[in-house]
Amino acid sequence: MTQWDSAELDKLSTAEELDLESGRGDGTLRAPVTVWVVRAGDRLYVRSVKGREGPWYRGTQSHRQGRIAAGGVRQEVTFHEADPGEYADVDAAYRTKYGRYTSIVHHVLTDRARASTLRLEPR
Repeated sequence: MTQWDSAELDKLSTAEELDLESGRGDGTLRAPVTVWVVRAGDRLYVRSVKGREGPWYRGTQSHRQGRIAAGGVRQEVTFHEADPGEYADVDAAYRTKYGRYTSIVHHVLTDRARASTLRLEPR
């Protein structure tokens, strides 16, 4: 696993949202989607509200590589399925960062959304 540069990690994790482009098999990137991003320890995570059926999540599964951009950082990444043992820390990070959005934060805390938790690793 490649480690994040601490300055980039800080910028990406404090950004309200990030743009995520997943890669296709031919090396091109899909159109960017805007998603919430959280940090748990020294790792970054994203989730699909629609779970594994969500279009952008499905796009990450074909090639497992892409690009993210937020906070002035643009980084090529790989998408790794998070282990269920990571879910509690990711849940806590979502509650802490986005808890002020009380009417919508619960959507990323469902079992369906948890199953789509991806860890973003720089490449």
